[in-house]
Amino acid sequence: MFGEQKVSFSGVQPSGNLTIGNYLGAIRNFSEYSEKYKTFYCVVDQHAITVRQVPADLRRRTYETLALYMACGLDPNKNTLYVQSMVHEHAELAWILNCFTMFGELSRMTQFKDKSARHADNINAGLFTYPTLMAADILLYQTDVVPVGIDQKQHVELCRDIAERFNQLYPGTFTVPEPIMAKHGMKIMSLAEPTKKMSKSDENANAVVYILDDRDTIIRKFKRAVTDSGSEIRYDVNEKPGVSNLMTIYSCFTGKSIEEIEREFDGRGYGDFKLAVGEATADALAPVQADFRAYMSDKAGLEAQMKKGTEEASWYACRTLSKVAKKLGFVQVR
Repeated sequence: MFGEQKVSFSGVQPSGNLTIGNYLGAIRNFSEYSEKYKTFYCVVDQHAITVRQVPADLRRRTYETLALYMACGLDPNKNTLYVQSMVHEHAELAWILNCFTMFGELSRMTQFKDKSARHADNINAGLFTYPTLMAADILLYQTDVVPVGIDQKQHVELCRDIAERFNQLYPGTFTVPEPIMAKHGMKIMSLAEPTKKMSKSDENANAVVYILDDRDTIIRKFKRAVTDSGSEIRYDVNEKPGVSNLMTIYSCFTGKSIEEIEREFDGRGYGDFKLAVGEATADALAPVQADFRAYMSDKAGLEAQMKKGTEEASWYACRTLSKVAKKLGFVQVR
């Protein structure tokens, strides 16, 4: 916490086209926090390079992610929006925290195991220490709360452990953060394999709905979505994972409860339901897409926001890093 106002931090990787899972599980909810917290929203491009990136694509997606932040309702005057690699304190604190993070802790991270299996030819040290950089991202801003999807909760718990370990040696250094998650939509599943999380890196394009998909594409993907045996529109994650996932998506985009959805589609088949989910999704994303195109057409405006956000974030980050350096005994001569 800086001053009296509590702090919220979150970040999104510019490593692929963002999905409705990213939108419903995280980005759409971000704007709510600016009314209650001092908010930092980061385009975490340094995290992205744990997997090999095409440089031109990474640059383009960095601009796109910032534009999507604003298109999804993040007001730059109420939120600090910036790019991770432009604030050098992230990498500096990450190295320090590496020295306070145990090897065993990192080896137990499920995302490391999953990504190591998917990228067996590139199991690099950065992939292993990714959670420590994430901890640095969070702790730099004396963060109180971290809005995350359920798959990142383990990393925030490790961040808490690192902060508490450091504070035991050097009292009063870091605020220990709490993860907060959306009640609905925090984990949107694949349209092709509804027992698996929707992923922007999925090779099956029909399994994923991207925020920037056009209306026809969105509706087509939902029409092809895998459902379950029978024809009843009923929420049951174990028995009917496909329909339950579609109900979650429809609920998130329409604001209707699961009970209301079950009544609305009582006696109607999967075809009607999948079309309704597709149309609701396309309707909700249309204004986001229009705003995104407007922001992307103004590259100078995006770069001005990057500079502004970097200045704001750096001021806070420098305060924390200077405090850490002093506690550790690093010589600081300005």
